[in-house]
Amino acid sequence: MRVVPAVVLCVPLTSLLFLLTGCSSSPSAATPPPTPTPGNSLTVSGSVHHGQMPISGAHVYLFAANTTGYGQSSVSLLDASLTGASDSIGAYVTTAADGSFSMDSGYSCVANSQVYLYALGGNTGPGVNSASGLMAELGNCHNSGNFNSSAPVIWVNEVSTVAAAYAMAGFAADATHVSSSGTLLARTGIANAFANAANLAAISSGAALATTPAGNGTVPQSTINTLADILGACIGSIGPSSKACSTLLINAPSSGSNGTLPTDTATAAINIAHNPASNVATLYALAAATPLFSPTLTTQPNDFTVGLNFTGSGLSESQRIVIDGSGNAWVINTSSVTEFSSSGSALSGANGFTAGGINNPQGIAIDNNGNAWIANTFGGNVVKLSSSGSVLSGVNGYIGIGGVGNPESIAIDSSGNAWIANFFTTVSELSNSGTAISPVNGFTGGGLNYLRTIAISGPGSVWIVSQASNTVTELSNSGAVLSGPNGYTGGGISEPWEMALDNSGNAWIANGTGNSITKLSSSGSFLSGPTGFTGGGLYSPTGIAIDGAGNAWIANFFGSSVVELSNSGSILSGSKGYTGGGVNPDAIAIDCSGNVWTTNGDSVTEIIGAATPVVTPLVANLMAPYSAPASKP
Repeated sequence: MRVVPAVVLCVPLTSLLFLLTGCSSSPSAATPPPTPTPGNSLTVSGSVHHGQMPISGAHVYLFAANTTGYGQSSVSLLDASLTGASDSIGAYVTTAADGSFSMDSGYSCVANSQVYLYALGGNTGPGVNSASGLMAELGNCHNSGNFNSSAPVIWVNEVSTVAAAYAMAGFAADATHVSSSGTLLARTGIANAFANAANLAAISSGAALATTPAGNGTVPQSTINTLADILGACIGSIGPSSKACSTLLINAPSSGSNGTLPTDTATAAINIAHNPASNVATLYALAAATPLFSPTLTTQPNDFTVGLNFTGSGLSESQRIVIDGSGNAWVINTSSVTEFSSSGSALSGANGFTAGGINNPQGIAIDNNGNAWIANTFGGNVVKLSSSGSVLSGVNGYIGIGGVGNPESIAIDSSGNAWIANFFTTVSELSNSGTAISPVNGFTGGGLNYLRTIAISGPGSVWIVSQASNTVTELSNSGAVLSGPNGYTGGGISEPWEMALDNSGNAWIANGTGNSITKLSSSGSFLSGPTGFTGGGLYSPTGIAIDGAGNAWIANFFGSSVVELSNSGSILSGSKGYTGGGVNPDAIAIDCSGNVWTTNGDSVTEIIGAATPVVTPLVANLMAPYSAPASKP
C-alpha cells in the first residue's frame, strides 16, 4: 500500500448532504490547498459489515480527495494522537465486535472537500482478511453541523463500496489515491462525482436503490447488488490466498487485461469500474456462488457498466445532448429543451423549455456564460436561453440574419461567437449578442452539402461535416475555406452524422452507413486507414464525444450500445460495446466528473464514472487555462 501524506487539520467536517456545485464556466488556474483552520469536535459513527455480518477489528480511515494533482494520495483527516493508532496508510479507528466505530473528537476537513471512509481488514467471519476493503462516500465537507445530524449510522458494506467506487472512478487510482487538479472545474467535477454516490445507494442502510432520490431516475439495482456479491465472495473468505480472493484480484487489474493487481476489494471495485468489459464471465461466477444481496442479475451481463436512466421534463424523441459549466445536461427534444442537474434532477419544469421560437431543434451549444444556444431547423432560427431557461433572443429568436436558414448544428468559439451549420450549403456566424458577422448568405464553398455537425478547434478553425457529399470542411475563423474546393474526403467517411475534436486537434467522425469511425488529423490526413476504425459492435454510429484521456465514446444507435475506442483506435468496450447505456443511444456527451450521458428517445442515460473527466462546456476548452478541445480539468 502506498504512503499517504501527513494528516491535514482544517475547518469543521459537517453535513452528509451532498453539495451539488458546478463545473464552473470560468475555469481557474490550479490552486494550492486551503489554509488549514482549527476544527471543532464532531462525531462520525457507523458500522462495517460483510453482507449482514459485522466485521470486527477493521481499520477505518477518514479521507478527503486530494486537489493538488491527479494520482496523488488521499488526505488523511484523522489525528493519530487522538485515535491512538496509525500505520503507513494513516491514522485510524478500529471496529468493535459488532462492527461499530466512532470518530468522536477533533477530526476535521477543508470546507467543500470531498470525504469518504475506507475500512481495511478485520475479521469477516472465517478470520482476519487483509484483502477486505470497503468504502462509503460521505460527500461534501460543510462549515457547520456534523455527519450525525443526517445519518446516525453510516453503513459501510459491499454495496456502499460499489457506489463509492463507480461514483469517484474518474478521480480514483485506487482506494487511497483519489484526487484531482486544483482548477475550479476539477474541484467541482469531483464534488458532482461524490454526490452521485447517493443516487446509487443509501449510506445509512448500505442498500442499493431502485429509484434515484429525485424520483425520475431508474437505478440498476440488480447490477449493483451483483457487483457487491462479487466483492463479498472475497471478503467472506479466509483472505488473499482463498480461491475467491485470488480469482477476484487476478481478474481486476488496473488496466483490465493487465496492469497492477489490487490487494483489496475496494481497489478491485475501482478497477472494475474503470474496465467494465473485462473478465465479465469470471467475475460474474463469483457473484453467483455467494449471493448476499437481492435482487441480483439472473444471467451474465454483457459488461459491468452502471447506468442511471432518467425520464420526464419534456423528453421526447431526444437527440443531441451537451454539458454546461455546472455539469448539467441539456437535451434537445422534438419541440423543447430539457435540462437535468449533474445528478439527474429535472431543472426545466414538467415540459422542458419551449419559449422563444423553439421548433424542431437539432443543435445545441453552451457558451462560457452558461447560456444555451439552440439551432432550430424547422423554425429557421437560433434561440438563446439563459442558464435558468429565460429567453435572451426575443420572441422568434435570431432569424433572417447572416445566412441563418434551417440551422442544424451550432458551436461557440473562444470569442463567444456562435457558428451555425445550416442544413443545406452554408455556415453562419453570429456575435454573442446575436448580430450577424457572416455575409448575408453565410459562408459557402469547400464541399458544404447537407451539413450535420460543426466544431471549433484550439487555433479557432471551424470544422463541418457534410452528409450528402461525405466530406469534412475546414474554415478559418474568418470563414475562408482551408480544406480545398471539395473538402477532405475518403478515409471511410460515409454518411457522417457527428464529429468531435480531440486534444491534438484531430477530428473523429461517426459514419452512419459505414459502421465506422474516421480519424482525421488537423492537417487533413487520415489516421484511421482507408475504411476507418471498425469492429467493437459499431452499427450505425450517430454520436461521438472525446474524454479527457483522448478516448472516443460513440453512441451506437442500431447496436444499442456505447463503444469506447482508445486514441489509437483500439476497442476498449468489448465485442459488443457497453450496453448499460440505454436502448438505441442517439447522441452522447461526457461531463467533468467522467460520467457518460446518452439520449435514448424518451429517456437519458448517465453511465456513472465510465470515462475520464473532461472540461465542460466545450468552449471552455478553448479558454485559459486550457487551449485545446477535450482537455482534462
